[in-house]
Amino acid sequence: MQIREGGTRRGAASAARSPMSAMMLAMFATMASFYVAGRLWQDAQNRVYLIKELDRRTGQGHSAISVDDTLKVVACRQQAKRLASLEMELAAAKHEGFVGKYTYETNGTNSRKRPLIVIGIMTSFGRKNYRDAVRKSWLPTGSMLKKLEEEKGIVVRFIVGRSVNQGDASDREIDEENRSTKDFMILDDHTESEEESPKKTKSFFANAAESFDAEFYAKVNDDIYINVDTLSAMLKEHWDKPRVYIGCMKSGEVFSESYFRHASGEMLVISKAVAQFISINRSVLRTYAHDDVSVGSWLIGLAVKHVNEAKLCCSSWPSGALCSAL
Repeated sequence: MQIREGGTRRGAASAARSPMSAMMLAMFATMASFYVAGRLWQDAQNRVYLIKELDRRTGQGHSAISVDDTLKVVACRQQAKRLASLEMELAAAKHEGFVGKYTYETNGTNSRKRPLIVIGIMTSFGRKNYRDAVRKSWLPTGSMLKKLEEEKGIVVRFIVGRSVNQGDASDREIDEENRSTKDFMILDDHTESEEESPKKTKSFFANAAESFDAEFYAKVNDDIYINVDTLSAMLKEHWDKPRVYIGCMKSGEVFSESYFRHASGEMLVISKAVAQFISINRSVLRTYAHDDVSVGSWLIGLAVKHVNEAKLCCSSWPSGALCSAL
């Protein structure tokens, strides 16, 4: 009997606590809802304030500008700057009696020639016969070489590195030849070897960009003939392209995997901005087995215009070509 009474008392106590527990839970739930709602409202107000403040500071309170619109604005500004620059050049040309764009660049009291293009002829030890063939076919020597630079703005140099044993007979032969012809650019920071030709090409573009303020830079092999007049005429078609990569473009399948577009290594041309990019980033630009592939890889992802120029397909000698194999 006592047991039944105890059980009845515990049941009554539980029944009395149940409404109390439910009421407490409801109160906590209500308070939590008010708290969350308050935080959401506060966050919303903060966002509204920040947006208004951003609009006030940027002056874009009434309309948002898209990415395309932004690019158009940037392009217009660049064109305006280019137009102003061209107007200044035109005024200077009139003052000089309509002198060409690439004739003179004033530096204080001295005037100097500004090259249209710097051509680097890739050569190496033991290839003097090839260099002599170039000199006899299309590259002038002596005073005529200087005249080519001054009148046409075309600078041409044979490009060679140093021997692994610096100062040996190979280095001395190049130095002696250069003293006679004065048509070399010797890369003291490059060790000459066939396997390192991509690094040599990179070193040439970097050093040429630092040594000459030209509009274009070209790499050509020492077994290629060039018509410099046709080259000059072709380059005039690309003066309005600040970042350009010109060559006999190749793309296709290699070992069942596609490779990126790049110009044939026999001869290729890049603009000033591209050469400066190579010069600035020479320490991080990776080289591959071939220099043509290496150059193409350096320009992946950049805003560079790739121009497939049939006139630079030297081996096939198409109609109007400006280069051919010797």
